Amino acid sequence: MIEILATGPLNTVQDLGRPGYRKIGVTACGAMDTLAHSIANLMVGNDVSAAGIEVQTFPFRLRFEEPMVFSLAGADCAARLDGQQLSAFWAMWAEAGQELELNPPKDGARAYLGFEGGIDVAPVMGSRSTSLRGAFGGLDGRFLAVGDRLAVAPSAGGGFPKGGFGVTPPLEALADIFPLVADGVLPVRAIPAGEHDLFAADAERFWTQAWKVSARSDRTGFRLSGEPIRPKEVVEMRSHGVMPGVVQVPPAGEPIVQMSDANTAGGYPKIAGVLETDLWRLAQARIGSSLRFVPATHADARRAELAITAYLDDICQTRALLLQALSAFA
Repeated sequence: MIEILATGPLNTVQDLGRPGYRKIGVTACGAMDTLAHSIANLMVGNDVSAAGIEVQTFPFRLRFEEPMVFSLAGADCAARLDGQQLSAFWAMWAEAGQELELNPPKDGARAYLGFEGGIDVAPVMGSRSTSLRGAFGGLDGRFLAVGDRLAVAPSAGGGFPKGGFGVTPPLEALADIFPLVADGVLPVRAIPAGEHDLFAADAERFWTQAWKVSARSDRTGFRLSGEPIRPKEVVEMRSHGVMPGVVQVPPAGEPIVQMSDANTAGGYPKIAGVLETDLWRLAQARIGSSLRFVPATHADARRAELAITAYLDDICQTRALLLQALSAFA
């Protein structure tokens, strides 16, 4: 068990979501930064889909009520275990009674905590992710509160280095795959979508101007502020299915990027679709930060997907070799 000692709104239990129910109006939910969530799980020996904690309001503090292996991924939150500073993308052994504290990150927006065995809450529609809009999943369909106690599923156990181990952060390990941030503007790769050409000359400004992440952004969608873009003519559209990554343009002309709690349907014209492999970077964009959309191809998406898969496989192999070496010297 773990006990929550300090938290803020919107910190929730998440896994990789509940696909397959959009046709009945149920959004998938799941971790915003799916890559960080997956890394946190792999470092403790879980399947990538195991449930962990997504932290996006700080400070956050918990107490371990029993010995266990945990991991940190995502934004670097100057984490401390009983005062001992821990790096981001680090797995560690915790003793019963020790306290873990996460502080506001200097960069990035969300941190992820993995626990060997995974957070053990009742699955709803095949997932343990929290749907705040639907008030189901996770812990009673709500964000975590002080005093909450969460069970951790039984793990396989086995030796683990007391000092822990870390992995190379994805932006460093995959530096040749993802465009670099320039002048504080995050490049987000996207492919033109169905109604792109309706915007005529304004479509070019969609790609060339820098957009700011609005304070009205949340897990459902990131609203972007900038010079509005509008279609060359008003077109009445039927509602259509949408999913994370779809970039819609409402009548006001400022785009909305659908995120993990994306609406299941909508009628706004679609100007682009963010590459699924780039959504984790967007999930780490802070309110007020700037981004620019970069035209991409299906080949770019496939190349990034293969690189991420190889990176995650390498984490699995590194962990296995480390534990094997420890066992040999035990």
